Amino acid sequence: MKKIAALFLIGALALGSLGCTNMNRTQQGTLSGAAGGALLGAGISALAGGSGTTGALIGGGLGALAGGIYGNSQERHGW
Repeated sequence: MKKIAALFLIGALALGSLGCTNMNRTQQGTLSGAAGGALLGAGISALAGGSGTTGALIGGGLGALAGGIYGNSQERHGW
């Protein structure tokens, strides 16, 4: 289980370092929200004794949604 978690963390960090310079704020927020949500979801689920995969999927989906909303808000207001 620890090996899978470590590989997932490395993959998420690699995904987060991809060329974000060509993305708008909504896309950046969605990507970073999905990565952060997946990491938090997997961690919380593993600590609670549940499935880390299920936690990562749920956390990633919710994080992507929240990050996309936040990024879109920034884009619309010109921040």
